[in-house]
Amino acid sequence: MIKVAITGSIGMGKSTVAAMFERAGVPLFDADAEVRRLQGEGGTLVEPIGVMFPESIKNGRIDREALGAAVIGNPAALAKLEALVHPAVRAARDRFIAENRDQPILLFDIPLLFETGGEVDADKVIVVSAPAAVQHRRVLARPGMTPAKLEGILARQMPDAEKRERADFVVDTSGTMEETEAQVQAIVACLRDSQAR
Repeated sequence: MIKVAITGSIGMGKSTVAAMFERAGVPLFDADAEVRRLQGEGGTLVEPIGVMFPESIKNGRIDREALGAAVIGNPAALAKLEALVHPAVRAARDRFIAENRDQPILLFDIPLLFETGGEVDADKVIVVSAPAAVQHRRVLARPGMTPAKLEGILARQMPDAEKRERADFVVDTSGTMEETEAQVQAIVACLRDSQAR
């Protein structure tokens, strides 16, 4: 089994590319989706996060915007939150690996892969990338996004150029969907070929 991590800065198209790998038959573990599940109604993190950040609880679930406001710019608060979230996500990841142990390739969508040292658990790393102008255009088109918010997010993320240098594969999403899909198919073929050897 090859464990492949996929990452990329905000607005690079990582989720779209991860879905392409999934359509190509590669099982996908989405760390962000798992966090949303854990923080959603009935999620195991709702109560402990609510104790730490009471203002973030709304209707029995975590209001991600309120939680973000409580931790952005506050490294101590962010560290406390991560100490709750990371072990819970790791446990879910371990279950995913166990459930898919017969698969030749597993893909792990991890937004802050390098920032959290998560690359040590991966056999290969894919970085999804696009030119800064494309990235900014995509992100600023999102509802509620501002240049100041974007700068705050980028300040917490490793620069794209550094991520590309550390990658085994880079998927450039500045072209058409078909061009991106072709890159994904080539990577899947390469990984399957290396498994077969």
